[in-house]
Amino acid sequence: MTLLDLFFPPRCVVCDRPLTYRESGVCKTCAESLHKIRDPRCMKCGKELSKERDVFCKDCTDHAHRFESCRALFLYDDAMKKSIYRFKYDGRKEYAAYYAKALSEELGDWIRSVRPDALIPIPLHPNRLKKRGYNQAELIAGKLSALVNVPVKTDVLIRQADTKRQKELNLSARENNLKKAFKTSENDVKLDTALLVDDIYTTGATIDAAAACLKGAGVSRVYALTLSIGRNT
Repeated sequence: MTLLDLFFPPRCVVCDRPLTYRESGVCKTCAESLHKIRDPRCMKCGKELSKERDVFCKDCTDHAHRFESCRALFLYDDAMKKSIYRFKYDGRKEYAAYYAKALSEELGDWIRSVRPDALIPIPLHPNRLKKRGYNQAELIAGKLSALVNVPVKTDVLIRQADTKRQKELNLSARENNLKKAFKTSENDVKLDTALLVDDIYTTGATIDAAAACLKGAGVSRVYALTLSIGRNT
């Protein structure tokens, strides 16, 4: 603990209460209540499944995705919604260190198993980046890079369309909203395997659009990693 911590103690990324000197990132109460995604999980998007015999969730059974597979750490429940909101809109950039550490500890083996050549954070449009001041996916990817020994590439994928917020749209509208949303900085991307990084997976429309763009530029395999994911409905 530093002298600064005595006057401005770090706060829990979930409940935002000050942490004790024995706690790191998240308080003991929240650490015990966080819903981590466990098996059985959808072999495509990574959503938690309710039945052992199921292989895919309903969405992935009904809808073809452009990425190879995705993994997520936490369920996108009320606790994570509040945490991610503060991370994205209240300037709590320090949360990225805890998120990345948790992703590395829980999903590091999976990340290494897909052998990505690079971590590619989902980019923000310049207008939104200017307003927010930072890209939350880029912060997570930057911290995660050192932990899994995979470089971050922030100049490969570009958000060329200032799209509407995805949470305001249904699945069909989300897909239409993201048509031509991304482009690559080069026509021929010199990556065999890419791992997209984002904060939330809901329908997968954003990941699909980014994966399609990368594959169109020559990337052979595109995987995805997100901090949180919605329920299997």
